[in-house]
Amino acid sequence: MPVAASAIYFLNLRGDVLINRLYRDDVGGNMVDAFRTHIMQTKELGTCPVRQIGGCSFFYMRISNVYVVIVVSSNANVACAFKFVVEAVALFKSYFGGAFDEDAIRNNFVLIYELLDEIMDFGYPQNLSPEILKLYITQEGVRSPFSSKPLDRPVPNATLQVTGAVGWRREGLVYKKNEASCVFLDIVESVNLLMSSKGVVLRCDVTGKILMKCFLSGMPDLKLGLNDKIGLEKESEIKSRPTKSGKTIELDDVTFHQCVNLTRFNSEKTVSFVPPDGEFELMKYRITEGVNLPFKVLPTIKELGRTRMEVNVKVKSVFGAKMFALGVVVKIPVPKQTAKTSFTVTSGRAKYNAAIDCLVWKLRKFPGQTEPTLSAEVELISTMTEKKSWTRPPIQMEFQVPMFTASGLRVRFLKVWEKSGYNTVEWVRYITKAGSYEVRC
Repeated sequence: MPVAASAIYFLNLRGDVLINRLYRDDVGGNMVDAFRTHIMQTKELGTCPVRQIGGCSFFYMRISNVYVVIVVSSNANVACAFKFVVEAVALFKSYFGGAFDEDAIRNNFVLIYELLDEIMDFGYPQNLSPEILKLYITQEGVRSPFSSKPLDRPVPNATLQVTGAVGWRREGLVYKKNEASCVFLDIVESVNLLMSSKGVVLRCDVTGKILMKCFLSGMPDLKLGLNDKIGLEKESEIKSRPTKSGKTIELDDVTFHQCVNLTRFNSEKTVSFVPPDGEFELMKYRITEGVNLPFKVLPTIKELGRTRMEVNVKVKSVFGAKMFALGVVVKIPVPKQTAKTSFTVTSGRAKYNAAIDCLVWKLRKFPGQTEPTLSAEVELISTMTEKKSWTRPPIQMEFQVPMFTASGLRVRFLKVWEKSGYNTVEWVRYITKAGSYEVRC
């Protein structure tokens, strides 16, 4: 948090303080009385989780029958404060056997005070990882009699993990020989588009994420290479040779999982990391230039008087002929006073959905480099009142295109190194989906 927390309180539903910890001396010990008087007794708990009273801000959240309240004396990052509360409660649950309520707090006063000293220092959040904290706070909590969740056992080799080297992965992971050492990598992108009726792109961007699933023994070191412009230029500079020809892209707003070595990324522009075990999100990114649109929509809508409309929509798939899209849905808006519709489609099925005032055109499989069309006649109910001009909402699309990326992002290499030298199998998959894909008609 840019500004540190001054205190944290745990209250029951009556407003009694179960346990509290003061981290700074800029607030008085009676601040909880202000919270109880101005918020709890006035029954305003459900209106807003952030309140300002007497120059202090109160961030509070109800978990089971306990209110967790953070007090700060000046402006602070609210999202960070609530994230701290959520992760702290998850930590307590891991010690208490899955329960966090008034009884669990009363039964574990000493343990909670010890944890509060570790997870926040002078009001600034510290390490909240249960796996790491259990390495040196080995005291077991008093479990709730209603909890059936077994307590997590601490893992060996504490020195390496307590230093923060690889807190997201425990040492000693071993997969049996009949379990293949595999790495699965998915690049999932969402295309956001707003296009005019004449085919002019008004707004376009791509948001993507790289998902990984790892089943690797030991402590492997992975290195991922992408066709991003900065990374390729840095590689050619290090190797003193020109970059190979091919499309390069510029990644914007990149965020990484905590396992990524940022020092190596800043110096070499390569994504190096020791992965967590199982499934996780490696990175997120955004692309605003050079977007490859998977579809072009060409609509023609004619209003014939007050009681008829003609709708013609052509959808062209721009990706390769050997590829195909799945679950394609085209929603074409029509006026609310629609009475009857008739369709002619070259592929798929279409129907009128009165609940959303749209003609819904569905194509289960949409091959590349094809141009299916929809033609529809719409009959409208004639009203005696003055006709208001129809605003013509945009046409919306839903789709999923396997093995295609709208950004052009590609994995150049994925290297796995582990001191035991076992062989690994890497699988890479690309998926592009529709985010907000709209075309004005």
